[in-house]
Amino acid sequence: MNREAAAVASILGHARMGSDAVLVVHSAFRNLAHHGYHVESFIDALLDRLGPRGTLIMPAMSWRIVTPSHPVFDELATPSHVGIMAETFRMKYAAARSLHPTHSVAAVGPATPTLLSRHHVDDTPVSSKSPYGLMRDYDAFILLLGVGLERATAIHHAEEIIAPDIYLHPRHEAESYECRDRHGTSVTVRLRRHYRLNRDFPQFEPRLREKGQLMAGDVSETPWRLMSVRDLLREVFATLIDRPDAIIAR
Repeated sequence: MNREAAAVASILGHARMGSDAVLVVHSAFRNLAHHGYHVESFIDALLDRLGPRGTLIMPAMSWRIVTPSHPVFDELATPSHVGIMAETFRMKYAAARSLHPTHSVAAVGPATPTLLSRHHVDDTPVSSKSPYGLMRDYDAFILLLGVGLERATAIHHAEEIIAPDIYLHPRHEAESYECRDRHGTSVTVRLRRHYRLNRDFPQFEPRLREKGQLMAGDVSETPWRLMSVRDLLREVFATLIDRPDAIIAR
């Protein structure tokens, strides 16, 4: 077992993940690279650990690149800007990337066609038809590697469902984008962007810890956190139902 495989085993060994689990990885790999870990070997280890029935997902966001002044998204050609691990995964491992101008994800594994097929249908980034919304029906987990809950995109799903008027631009401000898939087919996507608010996503970490729903540790001084999507969203939904603006930092 190489050191990347040992690191992945030490992390995912803490979770009761089924053989058909979905794993979403948000990462910052710089410190691990500094300690001699290799990004491709780490991805290989994640895939080996998940096995043939598991599905691996990483963000492939492009909201800095695809804008009203450059309103074209291409599944293969548009780069992402969420770090070296996610971009390596998108380019060398992923079987598909969801058609979305700002919040696409890349994935490989049996659940990929279902989770990625409807992202372009709604007019919000993390809707019920997005991969993050659809994975609520799966044995799905989020791994934060070298980053905190501020990077947990799934939290936006609860915002959009419970309080869209607080967190999203109104429908009359929706932007139009051309999204091309890897076969050259284009669809027009209408998009209501998130307001740029000072969000307090990390507030949910101590609540999940208290309930024993968040696993945490470190690999070579790189912190990690692991939680189920259901547990995280249950906590966020309950919080927003009680106070819809609770995510806005005070």
